[in-house]
Amino acid sequence: MRLNGVPIAGVVRPPLPHRDTDPDQFFESSQHGEPPNGDEPLVMQDASYEKALDDPEETTEGPDSERVLSGTVLRPAGDDPVTEGARRPIIPPVFQDRVTFEAAVRKLVGRWLHITGYHAVRAPWYTVKMTGYAALGAVKLAGRQVRWWWLLEQEPLRQAAANKGDADLWLKLHREAAKVRTGRGLAVLGEAAAIGTAGVLLAGSPVALAGALVVVVPVLARYGRPAGHSLLGHAVIPSRYRVITHDVVPRAYYAAGLGHPDKPQQQVQFAAPGLAADGDGSKVTVDLPYGKGFNDVVKAKGALASGLDVALSQVFVTRDATSHRRHTLWVANRDPLAVPVGRTPLLRCKPTDIWEPAPVGLDERGRAVTVPLLWNSTMVGAQPRQGKTFFARLLALYAALDPYVRLSVFDASGKPDWRKFALVAHQFSSGLVMTRDGDPVEILIEALRELKADVQDRYQRLSDLPTDVCPEGKLTREIARDPMYGMPVRGVFLDEFQEYYDTPDAEANKEIASLLLFLVKTAPAAGVFMVDATQKPSGIGAGQVATSFNSFRDNHQTRFSLRTGSWQVSDLVLGAGAYGEGLDSSLLLPSYKGVGILRGASDETPTVRSHLADAEDAEKILLAARNLRERAGTLSGHAAGDRTARQVRDVLADTHAMFLPGEPFLPWQELAARLADQLPASYGDLTAEAVSAQVRSFGVPSVNGKRDGQVLKGAKRDAITDALRARTP
Repeated sequence: MRLNGVPIAGVVRPPLPHRDTDPDQFFESSQHGEPPNGDEPLVMQDASYEKALDDPEETTEGPDSERVLSGTVLRPAGDDPVTEGARRPIIPPVFQDRVTFEAAVRKLVGRWLHITGYHAVRAPWYTVKMTGYAALGAVKLAGRQVRWWWLLEQEPLRQAAANKGDADLWLKLHREAAKVRTGRGLAVLGEAAAIGTAGVLLAGSPVALAGALVVVVPVLARYGRPAGHSLLGHAVIPSRYRVITHDVVPRAYYAAGLGHPDKPQQQVQFAAPGLAADGDGSKVTVDLPYGKGFNDVVKAKGALASGLDVALSQVFVTRDATSHRRHTLWVANRDPLAVPVGRTPLLRCKPTDIWEPAPVGLDERGRAVTVPLLWNSTMVGAQPRQGKTFFARLLALYAALDPYVRLSVFDASGKPDWRKFALVAHQFSSGLVMTRDGDPVEILIEALRELKADVQDRYQRLSDLPTDVCPEGKLTREIARDPMYGMPVRGVFLDEFQEYYDTPDAEANKEIASLLLFLVKTAPAAGVFMVDATQKPSGIGAGQVATSFNSFRDNHQTRFSLRTGSWQVSDLVLGAGAYGEGLDSSLLLPSYKGVGILRGASDETPTVRSHLADAEDAEKILLAARNLRERAGTLSGHAAGDRTARQVRDVLADTHAMFLPGEPFLPWQELAARLADQLPASYGDLTAEAVSAQVRSFGVPSVNGKRDGQVLKGAKRDAITDALRARTP
C-alpha cells in the first residue's frame, strides 16, 4: 500500500499541528498529504505490524469521530492515553478526585475573583481612557468615511493619466469619480441624518442612551486605540514560555545523539496522538531508532533539555511498558517544581480512613498524588533541611485523624516536630537521652517487642477465624474496628531511624536491628504499616547490625526521596535500579523544599510537591485527632496517661529483686530466667544479652563469677545496689 507515493508498513503519524491550528483544517490538510501551516511532509512510522491495510482510496469515519484514512487513525492532539486498546475515561480526571477538583475550582474561582477586583478598582480610569479612545475612534472613522466618499483611491490613476498626457483617460476617470462621489455623498449624508435622528431619539430616554453608549463607546474605543495599547490592563501577567513544536522535538533528539535525520532506520518517530498540550506543558510519546533505549534517553537528558532550549527541571521522561525504545516526553512550560502547592487538606480536621490512600501533594503536572499506607512500609530519605521530617509527619497526621489507628512514634533526633504526637500516640519516645518517661532506647525496644508479639499473634488469630468473618485470612476493616478482636490497624513511625542502629550499647543495637527487620518484612501484611525517615541510608553499624540495617532499608515497598547529595544515595533511597529508570533525586534543586520523587506508590513515579503542614498546623490537627479518639474510645497507651509500661521497665529494681538473700552474684542467663518467670508480662521474651545490655547501661559492670562450678558472666548484687542509690536523687 502507498500513500502519496510513500510506502506504508504500519501506522501513519499525522503531522503535528501548531497550537493555533484549527482541527478541521488540520484533518483536511492531513488527508491530502499536506501538513498545516506549510510544515514538513508526513513522516511514516514503521510499526512492522503484519496486518493488511484497507484500500488506499477508501476513507471512512472511525469511532469517536476519529478520521480513518486507509487503515490509519488520525487523532487530534489531546491528553488521551496512547496505550493501544486503552479506554478513555468517561468522567474527566479532574472530576474523579475530590482533592483535585476542589483545587481546580479554588484556582479558577480565585483567578476570576482577582481579575474582577483588579478591574473594579480601575474602572474610573478605564472610563476616562475609553472615552478618549472613543473620541479618537470617532475622528478616525469620520476621516475614513470622508476618504471613502471622495474616492481617494482613484487619485493615483488620475495622476498617472496626467503624467502620460492622456486627456481622454483623465476625463473619463474624472467623470467616473464625480458620479461615484455624488452617490457616496448621498450615502454619507444619510448616515449623518441617521446618526442625528438616533441621537435625538435617545436623548429623550436616559436608559436607552446609556445602553447605546455602553455598546458604541467600547467599539469606537477599540477602533481608536493606539497600536500596542489595550483598553484594559492585565490583571494576570501573561505567561512566557518556549513553545514546543513537532519540529523542535526531533531536532533536540538528534542534537542529543539519539538518532540521525538522514541515516536509514535512525529517525525519531512519534506515536499517536503525537505532540499534545498536557496540563501546563506538552507531551509526546517518542519511538527511538532501533538499537536505542530508555537508558540512552536518561543519560542524554541534559543534552535533550539543551536541544529543547528549556531548563533541565522542565524535562520529564517516563518509560513505556510496550517497548524499550518507546517513552513519554513531557516538557513543562515553566519549572513546575518551583511552585508550592499550599497547605494540607488535613487542616479541615475531618476524620480520615486509613484504608484509603493519604493525599500528599501534586505531581509535576498538577495532578493529585496519594500514598497508600496500609499493607505497606514507606521510607523517606533526603539531605537535612529538605523536608524529610515534614513529609513523614504529613503521613502520620493522616493516620492520626483515623481514630481507629494505633500509633507508635519514635524520633531518635528529639526534634520538636514530633513532640505533639504524644497527644495521640499509643507508644512514644523522643531523642536518645534519658527523660522522665525513661530511657528512649529501652522504650523503643519494649515497644518493638510488643509489636513483634502482636504481629505473630495476629497471624495465628486471623488464621483461626471462620471464613465468613475473615474470608482470606487477612485483616478487614470490620475486624480492625471491632474492639472484640483487639486487632486495630497500627502505624509505626521512626524518624532518623539510623540512630537506633548506632547507640552506645552494642547489644541493644543488635536487638533493635533484629526487631525492625522482622517488622518491616512481616508486619505490613498483618495490618501494621511502617513509615521510616533517614538522612543517612548507608554506612551504619558494623557486622550483623550493618547487614540488618541494609536489609531493613531495602525492604520498603514505597519510597520517597527528596534532594540527596549524589545519584548513588538517591538509588539507595529509591531502591536499586532507580537511576537506570531516570530517577535521580540529586538533580533536584536546593531551593525545592518538600519536593521529591515518589516510587512504588503506584504504577507511575511522579515528582511530588508535597503539601505543607508546619508546627502550628500539626498541633491543630493532632488536637482534633485526640478529640476524635476520645469520642471513639480509642485513646490508649502513652496518650491516655498509661504509665504501666514505664513502671515495669525499672530494670534495676526488678533485677535487684531477683537476688535471693545471701546471693552476691547471678549470671545473666539466670537473671533473665528469673525475670521471665516472675514478671512474664514485661520480661517473657527477654534474652540474657538484653538483660545485660539494659543493666550495664546504668553503669553496672559485667563480671565473671562462679555458678555451679562454672565461670559465667553476670552482675554483682552490690553493684546493682550502688547503681540504684546513685540514681536516687
